[in-house]
Formats: sequence, structure tokens, C-alpha cells
Amino acid sequence: MTAEATEFLTSGLRPHECRSCGTCVLVKKNSLKHTSIQWTTDAATSCPVFAAHAASGGTTALLDTCEKLADSIDTAVRDGNFGQVRND
Repeated sequence: MTAEATEFLTSGLRPHECRSCGTCVLVKKNSLKHTSIQWTTDAATSCPVFAAHAASGGTTALLDTCEKLADSIDTAVRDGNFGQVRND
């Protein structure tokens, strides 16, 4: 991977701990509608929602994200933890 590609994919990522379960992920907010999430652990073992989905025989690769994590990130955005986020 080129340095430019690495910079594009990792620049601006900030650690965020889910308020529901404590799982830590890296998050980048480009706008209110666009959120990039980089899992730093295996989601199926660290996130209870993903773990339940996997335990029921589902594949976590098809899950967009955990709604509890998404709510936690949205709250952090409202609290200003991700700085100024564009509204587009």
C-alpha cells in the first residue's frame, strides 16, 4: 500500500470506547452522515451484539455496525469529542 493510501485510510482516526460495552474502536467522522470505523479487536468476541449474531450462526461480515456503538459515536459527536463535524 502506498504512503498516500495509508494516510487516507488512517488519518484522523481517533479511539472511541463504546458507552454500552467498552469495546474500543478507531473512528473518523468526515461528516454527520459519514463515519469510518476501524475495529482494533475481533468484533465477534469484543462486541456483545456481534458476538450474539455470530453465536446464532450469522456472519458478522454482513453487519454494517453495532447500533449501540453507532449511538455511542453519535453521542460523542454531539458532545464535541470529534471536533467540528460537517453537516452534509
